[in-house]
Amino acid sequence: MTRKKNEKHSEILKAALEVFAENGFHRSQVSKIANTAGVAQGTIYLYFKRKEDILIALFQEIMSDLVAKFTVGIQESKDVREALHKICHIHYSEMEGNVNLALVTQIELFQSDRELRKTVGETVKPYIKLIEELLLKGIEQGLFRPSMDVKLVRLLLFGAMDEVVTSWLISGRKYSLAAQTEGTIDFFLNGISK
Repeated sequence: MTRKKNEKHSEILKAALEVFAENGFHRSQVSKIANTAGVAQGTIYLYFKRKEDILIALFQEIMSDLVAKFTVGIQESKDVREALHKICHIHYSEMEGNVNLALVTQIELFQSDRELRKTVGETVKPYIKLIEELLLKGIEQGLFRPSMDVKLVRLLLFGAMDEVVTSWLISGRKYSLAAQTEGTIDFFLNGISK
């Protein structure tokens, strides 16, 4: 895509995030996304065949950005434990810093149909894989129990972070989400460390 097309694509996704967070995915109209993005409704269909494709592209962009931030955070970490801490902190900080993002990823996705959730779930795989690689590295370095079920623990960690964000939203965001990092990671490190 040319630079101008990329900008238009990004503006549509940014508008969609706002509209989905405000109205819910099912009650959001493509015309509202177009108005919010400042484009004609027909322009949306130059980029996306249907509203579901907008949600999928939105998740692909979100996950791609998050994994890039995680990768930088991991490279700056001294060891695997610190890397897991950074992933959790980035996850919570990103959601806390963008409530629309938190609402769409935590609430709207789970109200979508099964096929859409499955397709969007594919975008989460690189994130889960990154956690798995860190757990395996921790086993190699003798930091984590070798008997640990890595595939289960990676899902438990991801699921725990997911639930913490959902609870934070449901509570009305009455406390700092980023401040939950220590408790989350300490819980897991106590369970998996040698």
